[in-house]
Amino acid sequence: MGVITYTDEFTSPIPPARLFKALVIDAHILIPKLLPQAVKSIEIIQGDGGVGSIRQITFAEGGQFSAVKNRIDELNEKTYSYKYTVIEGDALADKLELIVHVQFEATEEGGSKNKMTTKYHTKDDAVIKEEEIKASKEMVLGMYKVVEGYLLQNPDAYA
Repeated sequence: MGVITYTDEFTSPIPPARLFKALVIDAHILIPKLLPQAVKSIEIIQGDGGVGSIRQITFAEGGQFSAVKNRIDELNEKTYSYKYTVIEGDALADKLELIVHVQFEATEEGGSKNKMTTKYHTKDDAVIKEEEIKASKEMVLGMYKVVEGYLLQNPDAYA
């Protein structure tokens, strides 16, 4: 079992509290609304939405994947920190465990610096291709940018 770790940082003019609420707390409402061509639904299928809860993301038909389940490992609304583990889904293809930690921090300019650390734990002698990692990162960045655009156009949303 090998571990591949990637850390990405993004900056945004949106304060961390608004981004965290839109991208994490209310993702089950906002993401399917803004990206119906990619995400059909996000449902909490076990728990109350806090630590230990299981969230299922069902992707739109015709996409590369059909669904994934995430277990929420950390959710801190004061420090804007969120960590989850992908526990099931065709995105894993039985070859890896994926752990993601997202941290939103305020900048002096009033926006935020957002750091995402993703750990790919490969199972047995499985190999994950660089193209798969790149595609995953591009998908996440695309979703992030759509939500950021929505918040810029709607300054009262999640304020």
